Amino acid sequence: MDVNAAVAAAAAIAGVLTGVIAMLAFRWSERDLKRPTRTSLHTDPVLPPGVDTVLSVLRSSAVVLDEGDAVVKASSAAYALGLVRGGKLSVEPMLQMARDTRRDGEIRQVELDLPRRGTGRGEALAVSARVAPLGSRLVLLLVEDLTEARRIEAVRRDFVANVSHELKTPVGALSLLSEAVMDASDDPEAVQRFAGRMQIEATRLTNLVQELIDLSRVQNDDPLEDAEPVRVDELVAEAMDRCRHAAGTKQITMAAGGSTDLSIWGNRGQLAAALGNLVENAVNYSPARTRVGIAARRVNSPGGDNIEIAVTDQGIGISDKDKERIFERFYRVDPARSRATGGTGLGLAIVKHVAASHSGEVTVWSSEGQGSTFTLRLPEAGAARDRAQQHPDLDEEAGPSAAPSHRRTTPDSLADSTAYETLSAPEVLP
Repeated sequence: MDVNAAVAAAAAIAGVLTGVIAMLAFRWSERDLKRPTRTSLHTDPVLPPGVDTVLSVLRSSAVVLDEGDAVVKASSAAYALGLVRGGKLSVEPMLQMARDTRRDGEIRQVELDLPRRGTGRGEALAVSARVAPLGSRLVLLLVEDLTEARRIEAVRRDFVANVSHELKTPVGALSLLSEAVMDASDDPEAVQRFAGRMQIEATRLTNLVQELIDLSRVQNDDPLEDAEPVRVDELVAEAMDRCRHAAGTKQITMAAGGSTDLSIWGNRGQLAAALGNLVENAVNYSPARTRVGIAARRVNSPGGDNIEIAVTDQGIGISDKDKERIFERFYRVDPARSRATGGTGLGLAIVKHVAASHSGEVTVWSSEGQGSTFTLRLPEAGAARDRAQQHPDLDEEAGPSAAPSHRRTTPDSLADSTAYETLSAPEVLP
């Protein structure tokens, strides 16, 4: 009995010791799991309260770095710009800024030109980077894309330079002519000649200022705020009346044809200005005793019917290298001829903006020595009005890029049929 009791006691003691050892091992392993490791210190630090929410609403690209330069938090815009790759900040100047700020706690800001990844064209990405400390261990990097702002600024500078140059020409001519009139005060014939030249330059200056105002208006105004159904026949008649004197001087015959009873939904004043510019260009750049045709027709499309208005001339034509640039502001195919005709280089730019703001487009077909056909393609009144009523935010969200993607490189569609038929249609005498 004593032996059995001793064995039982020994077994009990061994069981108690085993239980104690198991409990201590469990507690030890649990404490090890809770203890922060070196790796977790660098990869999973806790952001200060509210920082995550603030970063999610910022428009700038945001990156949070820990003391080991590992990315703790990065916005989707930062990945899109290529700032973060493989969990690391990939832009060395920004990384150095973060290290300097972590060392001394000072806020730093710099503008950089970064290579644009994936385009293959070597274009620079202009950014503004700002680094600030975030707590005791983290660093916040905010990056703003300035590429579009710089592009707009460059366009503005070019526009101001072009306007200054264009204004300088007639203003300088008026100054010289006024001096010539004063010097020739005793020569009535010379005074009359110089006065005629002054009138021409004054008219050119007036036209330039008016087209600058028109261009500013079509760029800043929403034409669909005062939209209404506009009859195409009335637009064509108004455009022909506007150019009747110039056409009569050159013995150019204007002819209208195509479908009737068509309407466009939009701003009447802007549409009349756009079509008038196309007809005026056709008259100005056509030789004497030729014809200018204007034709309209309805074109079926999945998104709703469109109206095409084609203006065809028998002028000098446009070379292939100039077709891509003729809608740029102040661009002239032949500057000397443009000055002779009084052109400002803004007419087609206005046409382009009017078409885009009306969810349409303007295209050109041309062959040197054979003439040109400019085609305005705009939504029909009923289709455009229904679309605006059913989807009131569609045009606002889509913007000018929502214009149809139709492009013509050869004289097909309207230019091949109705527009050219107007050149042999019954004449509308100037």
